[in-house]
Amino acid sequence: MRLLLLNGPNLNLLGQREPGIYGRSSLASIEITLREQAESEGIVLDCFQSNFEGALVERIHKCMGQTEGILINAGAYTHTSIALRDALAGVAIPYVELHLSNTYAREPFRHQSLLADRAIGVVCGFGAMSYSLALQGLLHHLRQS
Repeated sequence: MRLLLLNGPNLNLLGQREPGIYGRSSLASIEITLREQAESEGIVLDCFQSNFEGALVERIHKCMGQTEGILINAGAYTHTSIALRDALAGVAIPYVELHLSNTYAREPFRHQSLLADRAIGVVCGFGAMSYSLALQGLLHHLRQS
């Protein structure tokens, strides 16, 4: 089984950017931990991060026929990107939306997600652990299908 982890804008700054909100773990360390967790389950996990909406859309398109599930932390694009929503709908690959912070405990504009209603689940507020929880949820869903 092959899965994709997508990370959106500014997540390349994890560990440095607002550690009180996003924690001190770097994206590289989160990816290493998640890859190890996936490998222990016999899963190949591809990781991709971009600050550019179009690059994320293109990476989603590339998944067709190659990826069974997607983990996505779209960052700020969660609240603004109809293009990401349409790309995810277009490839029809199950996905879990995830966030490090509890978006519902933050600014009101972060309370709305353009991706959540089509996701199989949403995990937020557990810091770097949100990634592991999202992976567990996605695997559970895929194994039940």
